[in-house]
Amino acid sequence: MSLRVEDVMVKEVITVDEQWTVKEAADVMNRFEIGCLIVTKDGKAMGILTERDLLKRVVSQAKSPRKTRVKSVMSKPLIVVEPDMDLEEAAKLMFKLKIKKLPVVGNGQLKGLVTLTDLARFQPQMIRILKKLSEKMAPKRMQKVVDYYVV
Repeated sequence: MSLRVEDVMVKEVITVDEQWTVKEAADVMNRFEIGCLIVTKDGKAMGILTERDLLKRVVSQAKSPRKTRVKSVMSKPLIVVEPDMDLEEAAKLMFKLKIKKLPVVGNGQLKGLVTLTDLARFQPQMIRILKKLSEKMAPKRMQKVVDYYVV
C-alpha cells in the first residue's frame, strides 16, 4: 500500500491575505510558532510566505515590515500538490524544485500542507527515499532536515 500526501499533511493551515503587512504576518507566525503562511487573495491560495522570504526580501533589503505588503515578498507562483498524490512523488518534487513546503489543494480548495520535515518524520520507507534523493540533489537548506531526521 502506497502512502499519499493526505496521510501525513497538516490539515489546519494558517493563511493571511496578500494585503497584510509583513509585520502582521510575522506576528501570526510567532503566535502559532510556524515557519510559513499560505497567502490568499479573495480566499484563494496565491503564494507562500516563509521565514526565508522574510530574511531575503525584507530583512536583508532593509525594507520596513510595517509598510511592506505580503504580496510583494511572498514566493509565487504557488506550487501545490493534490491530496491523493503519492508521497514519494511529492518528495521527488520537493527535491527537484528545491522547496521544503507544499500546499495541498483539492477541488480548488486548500486542504493542507506537507513539509519535508513531515516526510522525514513519518516512517522508515520515507527515510530511505529521502536519503537516496538527498545524495543526488539536496541543496544545503534541505540537507539540514535530512541530516537531522534521517539516520
